[in-house]
Amino acid sequence: MTTPRLQNPFKHAPEGFKAMMALEASFKSSGLEHSVIELVKLRASQINGCAFCIHMHATDARKAGETEMRLYMLNAWRESSLYTPRERAALAWTESLTRLAETGAPDADYELVKAQFNEAEQVQLTLLIGAINVWNRVQVGLRAAHPVDPPSAAH
Repeated sequence: MTTPRLQNPFKHAPEGFKAMMALEASFKSSGLEHSVIELVKLRASQINGCAFCIHMHATDARKAGETEMRLYMLNAWRESSLYTPRERAALAWTESLTRLAETGAPDADYELVKAQFNEAEQVQLTLLIGAINVWNRVQVGLRAAHPVDPPSAAH
């Protein structure tokens, strides 16, 4: 369990968060499918260990109709047949850019993106990956606590 370092970081940098929210809003008209957006956000959040963001994006993806199995399998997407070629390219690029110091954004991953996304979508996807990595760093760094869902009947 984590203890938040700040109660409301938004009040301390309102212009910065306003800019981040405007960037987030731009993704709705980016040409990227909602499923790709949520899978990218969830996968980067898994890599970065951001419980707050994992909770948020798994919840948002389910509300948008994403299947439980695709969410469960996301950590092993390379070995699963549940993802489209476009989703697989986006996930490879997500991992490359999220682990940038390790990967250097290899040409092979970019070629996958180039084959599935037009140039405007490539830029939007890259911005999306950058944005979720900023959110992960804010939430992990400031120790944001995720909401706790009420126990289900299974508990």
